[in-house]
Amino acid sequence: MSSPLAETTDIVAILHKLVAFDTTSRLPNAPLIDWIASYLDDLGVAYIRNRGPEDGKWNIHAILGPQVAGGLALSGHVDCVPVDGQAWSRDPFILTEEGGRLYGRGAVDMKGFVAAMLAAIPSLRAQELRRPVHLFFTFDEEITCNGARYLIEDVRSRGLMPDLCVIGEPTMLAPIIAHKGRFTIRVDVRGRPAHSSQPGLGANALHAMGRAIVEIADIADSFEREGPYVTGFEPSHTTMQVGLARGGSILNIVPEQASFELEWRAVPGDTNEAIFERLRERLAPIDAALRQVGEECGLTYTALVDLPPLDLPPTAPLVSLLQQITGRNTAGYVSYGTEAGIYQQAGLDTIVCGPGDIAQAHKPDEWIERDQLARCEAMIARLVRQVCLAP
Repeated sequence: MSSPLAETTDIVAILHKLVAFDTTSRLPNAPLIDWIASYLDDLGVAYIRNRGPEDGKWNIHAILGPQVAGGLALSGHVDCVPVDGQAWSRDPFILTEEGGRLYGRGAVDMKGFVAAMLAAIPSLRAQELRRPVHLFFTFDEEITCNGARYLIEDVRSRGLMPDLCVIGEPTMLAPIIAHKGRFTIRVDVRGRPAHSSQPGLGANALHAMGRAIVEIADIADSFEREGPYVTGFEPSHTTMQVGLARGGSILNIVPEQASFELEWRAVPGDTNEAIFERLRERLAPIDAALRQVGEECGLTYTALVDLPPLDLPPTAPLVSLLQQITGRNTAGYVSYGTEAGIYQQAGLDTIVCGPGDIAQAHKPDEWIERDQLARCEAMIARLVRQVCLAP
């Protein structure tokens, strides 16, 4: 592997390298992590690699300045969503520029911020940092956020927890202090097969799934009718939906199996645990009816993603700090999820603020403005000056 510094530390050149790695979440991220590690080695930055349960999935925690707890963390995930089935007008893994826009998969979500983190290192190394600057690079944010869980547990176990954290998800550099949580479940429905001419001899898993989906739709409607409501979110209440469903094998057989996946996005105050319990209670009669047919029948629940909400108090010092640095007087709310709730649960005050527009994320011809990257570089420099250089 050629030395990254033999090329350049310019932010756009770094982004070009990052986009060239296909880090779709289903793939290992090790080649990109190797490149970042080489870049850090060339600059003499101390770091620790932390792996997940799957081969080829890695985090990096780098520290500039004193190798101690405290200071500021900058955090970015390096995985991206697939390009399959999307109508790209250019190669998604070659960064291209047109009219001040930089196009490529992950350019805005969120390799642009990762590039800004890496581009800042030479300047930070030249300064006498009184407090550390931590750099978090994580895997699998787009599917489970488990990378952040493994990373923050490792950081805590080594006694190196920062005081503050900024996650650079695309917000047009506006401070975001709250987002909804997200919980996803697969429900497997087991019935009993029979010939379709004698349906009474079987238990139709598809019919049971349909009844379950009707109950879930009613729960979703009740959130809209009854709340709780949290002003600032759009929509202002918890949402729930079934997004995937499958089952059956052939039309003249009473289907033995079916499965569906659902998610909810909970406002702060609605807990994932309480919603899960409510769901199980509503579906309990359907499960009981299936189990009367046979002990092999019934509903089975498998939790897939449990992402806690972010709820940073508007009065937290981190909020006024970001408002001062970005020149924004607001502190926003978003309905999508990030790793911030995981860090907050671990005791790390975290805010979301990064370059680019979330409206461009996950789409064909994803892009970020060059100007947003320049503004992000200035934001990072000011953050470090305020948190890690000031007496």
